[in-house]
Amino acid sequence: MTKPVLVIASSNTGKLAEFHELLQEALPHGAVDLRPQPAGVTVEETGADFLANACLKATAVARFTDAWALADDSGLCVDALDGRPGIHSARYAPSSARRLERLLEELAGRQDRSARFITALALARPDGSIALTSQGISNGHILEAPIGEGGFGYDPLFWIPAVGRSFAQMTPAQKRRHGHRGRAFAALRPRLAAALLHQPPAESS
Repeated sequence: MTKPVLVIASSNTGKLAEFHELLQEALPHGAVDLRPQPAGVTVEETGADFLANACLKATAVARFTDAWALADDSGLCVDALDGRPGIHSARYAPSSARRLERLLEELAGRQDRSARFITALALARPDGSIALTSQGISNGHILEAPIGEGGFGYDPLFWIPAVGRSFAQMTPAQKRRHGHRGRAFAALRPRLAAALLHQPPAESS
């Protein structure tokens, strides 16, 4: 039996690395042919929320590749900024460094620095129909200066009090446990093998 192809619907190298680790742990070794999104594929993110955008990306990449596709849409929602940058997190400024600078500029002098990272995941069948969705949230606050060398995006500014570290300081295992993407994937994981491999769903612990 030919094993299913699962395309990670992203060109973000940081996301690709995180998903690769998560999927390696969630699925039997060698059971699925994991592939990155083909070069040149772009999807306009016109959805009204994270889940809508994740579904748009998963559907488009699945239809383009004629394979299963797993997509996410993630963003940082800051309370003092009325939820911004939100679904526009990746387009908040032209570069990663400038996005961090802009966030700090907009929060200058503000006492309330509470924020949350949100991830929505969508798994699409090869015909583009959505098979599974999930969401994960991490609550924390925005630091006054970047800390840590790991991660990507806003990670150096996002502090998790329960861990006492920024996302950029966490080990991969810590980020999988406390991060929004890891939590969204944990909600999807019990149903993933059932969808891809036609196996019974994993029992909840």
